[in-house]
Amino acid sequence: MPTRSKGWIATGVIFLVLIADQVLKFWIKTNMTLYESKHITDWFYIYFTENNGMAFGIELFDKFFLTTLRMVAAGFLVWYLCRICRKPETRLGYCITIALIIAGAVGNIIDCLFYGLIFDGSLGQVATLFPAGGGYGSFFYGKVVDMLFFPLIDTYWPSWMPFVGGDHFLFFRPVFNLADSAISCSIFLLLLFYRKDLSDLNDLKRSKKTVDE
Repeated sequence: MPTRSKGWIATGVIFLVLIADQVLKFWIKTNMTLYESKHITDWFYIYFTENNGMAFGIELFDKFFLTTLRMVAAGFLVWYLCRICRKPETRLGYCITIALIIAGAVGNIIDCLFYGLIFDGSLGQVATLFPAGGGYGSFFYGKVVDMLFFPLIDTYWPSWMPFVGGDHFLFFRPVFNLADSAISCSIFLLLLFYRKDLSDLNDLKRSKKTVDE
């Protein structure tokens, strides 16, 4: 496949995922209150939550540091995608997996940068887009919108089991969004099908080290 075609396809994937991610998040923010849940099936709910952290609501670092880290990582991946798409030997699927990671990262970056400015709070009310009194936060301190909840197994541990007997057991517990899904799926695809392609990144690091020396 021509290198230009790979680049356009990868760019198209990024924009399609970004549009789908943001349209769904805007719909959730302007139609549901925080912690509201909509039953789709017994194993799938739309459950509106917000978080300050990384994928699946994990909070490990300061918000400003986390958002900056995401932006740096996304910038590097955009540069890396441009580089590999120009190589005739790079497989299209590998370009698409990198594009999915970029789309997922940028999707959550948009929430962090702008949602605090353009939306008011969702607790006990449906948020307003561009509220007259201003948003709920400042630039860089928006919250990431999550809504996909898959309680595939919802049961209790048998009473005879030590330590956990009778306790509630829920799998899969995290609530996430399309951006998180894009990142998780692409990492799974990389490990399953494109481990050899990742050697290109290692070659890049070695060549850079040689130049520096």
